[in-house]
Amino acid sequence: MVRLAEAEQYERVFRCFDEDGDGKLSPSELRRRVGLTGGEVLLKEVEVAFESLDSDGDGLLCLEDFVGFMEGGGEEERMGDLREAFGMYVTDGCGCITPKSLKRMLSRLGQSKAEDDCEAMIRHFDLDGDGVISFDEFKVMMM
Repeated sequence: MVRLAEAEQYERVFRCFDEDGDGKLSPSELRRRVGLTGGEVLLKEVEVAFESLDSDGDGLLCLEDFVGFMEGGGEEERMGDLREAFGMYVTDGCGCITPKSLKRMLSRLGQSKAEDDCEAMIRHFDLDGDGVISFDEFKVMMM
């Protein structure tokens, strides 16, 4: 069962990926977004994945299909996915998300923010007050 906080997170990610705002993800939208985060995937690979995830056969993923995809897999797979996502934000070599690395990743995702805004975002989830987000804090934020 998807908790409310998780559902909201999935919906935010879905809306970010849904470039044309039609409420559905196309294979090309997903491929472009993965590319913006530094990942690489072939369009054919995405199309094959969509075939197994698409509940109504229209070749697109609705929010429910996307949530099912995100919820799929065991705990170990989810931790691996979280570590991979965390790694995309960690670019300063310190092993944590810094305001500077958060600003850089948000910019790649088309959401430019001032470094002060990024500091405020980090303070919200910075449980130990060190000014950065550790992996454990990132897990709490994403769960």
